Order: sequence, then structure tokens, then C-alpha cells
Amino acid sequence: MIKEGISDSINEIMDIWLNSNIDAHSFIDKNYWKSNYEMVKEMLPRADIYTYIENNKIVGFIGIVDSEYIAGLFVYKSYRSKGIGKKLLDYCKNKYTNLELDVYEKNTGAVSFYKNNGVIVEKEQEDENLKEKEYHMKWSKTSKSNIKI
Repeated sequence: MIKEGISDSINEIMDIWLNSNIDAHSFIDKNYWKSNYEMVKEMLPRADIYTYIENNKIVGFIGIVDSEYIAGLFVYKSYRSKGIGKKLLDYCKNKYTNLELDVYEKNTGAVSFYKNNGVIVEKEQEDENLKEKEYHMKWSKTSKSNIKI
């Protein structure tokens, strides 16, 4: 079940955020994520947050900022590859006209996930903080690449 908002679940959401980032980004020192924890926790309530709940537990979430930017989509490792990320992304595709995000090239699982779900690489760039190559990706309801014939 997908629920909008974070209500009193910020600590659960932040636990997913931290553990998922450390797990998915083995090429980045885990202290980077730990050092950004408080900043993200402070910014989280300003985003549109959609949580995926299974057995009364939040197991994943997606955060949208600036009306179309996916700041992150995270699912607990033990719940991955069960369609939860797709359900969260599809929920947002139904709610928003355009979506965009940045994803590290080395995060091959995420890159494949987004490509398999109709999100296309618009350009390559470098993350200024970490000097890692990343892709800026976009999806649009009106894009011809999203229309199935």
C-alpha cells in the first residue's frame, strides 16, 4: 500500500535512506551519507514523500522535490526485486506529468531500473561534490518513447 506524507515516520524513512545509500553506493565512503544524514532529515518534510507499507512497516519510499525531481527512491534491501520500486515510480508517473533525477553511473542497478521503466538518459555530467559520473534522466507522460504501440 502506498501512503502520502511522512507524518511521524521520519526516523523509519531516514533509516531506509541511510542503509539504502550505503548499500547501493559502495563506491562512495559511507561517512559521506552519515555526514549528510541530519541535513536530509531536515529537508525531508519539504518534499512530497510517498511510502510503501507492507505489514504495517515502511519498506520503501520515493521523494519528489520541485514538483518533478525524484530526490530519491529507496527500498530496504530485503524487499528489493519485488516490484515495490516500480509501484512507487508508477504511482508518481500517474501523479506527475514529468519526472527527472540524477543517478550515479556506477549505481548500475538503479540505472537499469529507471531505463526499464521508461526513464531515459538525457545527459551525462559529474557530481561536483564527489567527482563521480552521473546521468541526468527524464520521463514525461507526453514523450513518444513512453507510448506503446
